[in-house]
Amino acid sequence: MAQIQLKNIVKVYGDGFAAVDDVSIDIDDGEFVILVGPSGSGKSTLLRMIAGLEDITSGDLTIGGTRVNEKAPRDRGLAMVFQNYALYPHLTVYENIAFPLRLAKHRMKDADVDAAVRNAAGLLELEEHLERKPANLSGGQRQRVAMGRALVREANAFLFDEPLSNLDAKLRGQMRTEIARLQRRLGTTTVYVTHDQTEAMTLGDRVAVLRRGVLQQVASPRELYEQPVNLFVAGFIGSPPMNFVPGRVDGGTLHLPFGDLPLPEDMVAAVGDREVVVAGVRPEHFEDASLVDDDREGGVTFEADVDVTEWLGDELYAYVPFEAEGEVRQKLEDLDRELDGEGMRTQLVVALDGQSRVRDGSRARLWLDTTRMHLFDPETGENLTRDEEKAAQLGKESADARREALEREKQHRDAAASDGGRPRTVDVRDQGQRTGARA
Repeated sequence: MAQIQLKNIVKVYGDGFAAVDDVSIDIDDGEFVILVGPSGSGKSTLLRMIAGLEDITSGDLTIGGTRVNEKAPRDRGLAMVFQNYALYPHLTVYENIAFPLRLAKHRMKDADVDAAVRNAAGLLELEEHLERKPANLSGGQRQRVAMGRALVREANAFLFDEPLSNLDAKLRGQMRTEIARLQRRLGTTTVYVTHDQTEAMTLGDRVAVLRRGVLQQVASPRELYEQPVNLFVAGFIGSPPMNFVPGRVDGGTLHLPFGDLPLPEDMVAAVGDREVVVAGVRPEHFEDASLVDDDREGGVTFEADVDVTEWLGDELYAYVPFEAEGEVRQKLEDLDRELDGEGMRTQLVVALDGQSRVRDGSRARLWLDTTRMHLFDPETGENLTRDEEKAAQLGKESADARREALEREKQHRDAAASDGGRPRTVDVRDQGQRTGARA
């Protein structure tokens, strides 16, 4: 394992385009860090610079305390899993996994190669496929072969470049669980690139959000979700995404398209002398007022015309159109395009309990939890109501949870070694718990 440090990393191409602009991230030993962002954000370029497949224009990259800017990829002690698997079609699964060992500077004995391959195959449940060719495998099996080839190298760190993008939705969920379990079991430093924020939220100890080559925020998934630093992060993280609604501030009152909300003193202070703000509210922070206790505090009730509803069994999505005006409307539309949206920012997406009787075209009474609302500066995108103390606490909880998980895995490995090296049995029933977002 190794710590990876990126200090003021810049990548400028020959035409002057800055794909990565002054990015600094410290990745701890054994940490699982996700690089996420929309197309063109620079996440894959950054990963390729770590791997040595792209030159670094300026800045310092260190792995295990050693500067590696000029080192060849093979000398960095890294193993990379590509989006297209990069398997050799004429070789068996066994030989594909063994390939990096055959190329090693210090040639391993055949018995050692065989032991390494079979150990990796056992971890990835590939034992019965070792003599098959890649063409005869499913997408998930091919991905596991690619992972096995990385495992046998016993690298300092693993690099994943959108490894699940070619799989169907069900298989992606299964592979996420396998990758999470394997990374925790091995405790290997891992950097993982994806454009899928669901992967980012369920896999990463920390997530680095990139926008046009610029790092926006590095934090635990929960901190990104609950305490985003700006409009971009708030809009990118979450599915359905956060609702952005233009509002006008008049003293202690926030005027929104669907009603007026009283602002607590701390929000009034955060807004300052701004007259226009963007209010951000997660879909799940709305409820059907008929299902809420009348004496419930911390929220307001309002009426709205519902355009369309989608019933999903356990919950119901209601879409409430609203009018936005002027520069705020343009900013929301620009943000929506950048986030690969569908140009529908001038509507609320409301997630209600599946028992709700709200229907298409109805006039609904909705309850909004105003304590969970964020206010953003429409010009800079800054989150004016971010709670730095709470954000720090969420970060600490995430770091503590990671250390405890790594320590548990170390204890399991030590126990297995003292028990004659027998592998620890993994109860697959427990693995479903691993797919939830980490604190």
